[in-house]
Amino acid sequence: MSKQVVRLHRRRFLQTALQASAVFAVPQVIPGSVLGRDGAVAPSERVMLAGIGIGGRGSYVLGCFIDEPDVQFVATCDVRADRREAVKRRVDAKYGNEACLMYRDFEEMLGRPDIDAVLITTGSNWHALLSIYAAKAGKDVYCEKPCTKTIAESVALAETFRRTGRVFQGGMQRRNLPHFEFAVELARQGKLGKLQAVHAHPGGLGTGTSGWSAAQPEPSVEEVDWDRYLGPAAWRPFNGGLLGSGFEKGGGMVGGGVLEWGSHCVDLCQWANDADATAPVEYFPVEDGQATARYANGVKLVMRNDGWLPLGSCPVRFEGDTGWVEAGDSGKLALSSPALLAGRRVAEIGGYPATFHVRDFLDCVKSRGLPRVHADVACQSHIACHAANIAIFLGRKLAYDPQKNQFLDDDQANRLRSEAIRDPWRV
Repeated sequence: MSKQVVRLHRRRFLQTALQASAVFAVPQVIPGSVLGRDGAVAPSERVMLAGIGIGGRGSYVLGCFIDEPDVQFVATCDVRADRREAVKRRVDAKYGNEACLMYRDFEEMLGRPDIDAVLITTGSNWHALLSIYAAKAGKDVYCEKPCTKTIAESVALAETFRRTGRVFQGGMQRRNLPHFEFAVELARQGKLGKLQAVHAHPGGLGTGTSGWSAAQPEPSVEEVDWDRYLGPAAWRPFNGGLLGSGFEKGGGMVGGGVLEWGSHCVDLCQWANDADATAPVEYFPVEDGQATARYANGVKLVMRNDGWLPLGSCPVRFEGDTGWVEAGDSGKLALSSPALLAGRRVAEIGGYPATFHVRDFLDCVKSRGLPRVHADVACQSHIACHAANIAIFLGRKLAYDPQKNQFLDDDQANRLRSEAIRDPWRV
């Protein structure tokens, strides 16, 4: 921006100065919201938030954020004009102004020094890379699941946030719901006896490669920036059906499968087994409708879609040698014995709301603490899902070293830990 040099005549300068002093002599009325009174949060205490790729699930999470009084949403970035404009209309209506800025290129938005944190709810194809780019730009990140496409991305995500000191929250919001938390507590505190098995609902056990849809006329880059939508994925012709399909959700080479809901349910199993810093060491392909894995401590991870109690979606079950507990999205628990409650009342909050998870993130942005699903936690739970998918895809047992993050004596499996990404993007 060009700067203009303004020269004032001495008499004009004195007149201006006198007028200004008269203004400052009048008692000023400062809105209470600026000072943080009347329940409002002072601007200095607000988290300045921006969003990338907000639509669908992201619209819900955005609502959770802007309902928090200490959040100010200031910018939205999307390769789709319709989504940029929809978010701007919503945010401006919320605040009663037209201050929300729109961007097509995330680099420009991440370059703003006033932005503290970024909400990332793009297609899964972009989750890890955008989180890494945001951390390197000095931003904290709340990223929807699945947070990574590959084992290599999982490791890079954790290393980046550890190195930069930024706050990361993966969108596995069930870690901040009381009935799931209580079920995990029973397992971790030995109330079920010695833990034997943890069960996760993956939402699917099939794997495959990315598809190729028929070419359609490509819109203008302002309407849909198709090249940026693909991002690091292999190029393919434009097809409008891919825009809302969760493009490459769960991976390109080895897609979907355990990672779909496993990023929620396997994550809870990791937590219950006190395995947030590691992953299973053996993985087995699908047999009798379920895939399994084994942790170094002997606990068995069972990934199955059938045979669950009617407790809602995304159920988990933890079994010890003296008892068991099962929980799902209804907010209810099933227990092998009422004595496991020990007189406690566990809040039943159904529908897996993200409000508590969002609040956990915001509190950690301010305290610089670790939220429930920080980057190291997300890394290991996603590695467990990716490794299970690879075993399913190859159809054989695999041994895995969680310290070296590689499969043992299996070059084909190790090649599937990562995938080529398109220039100019880099992990």
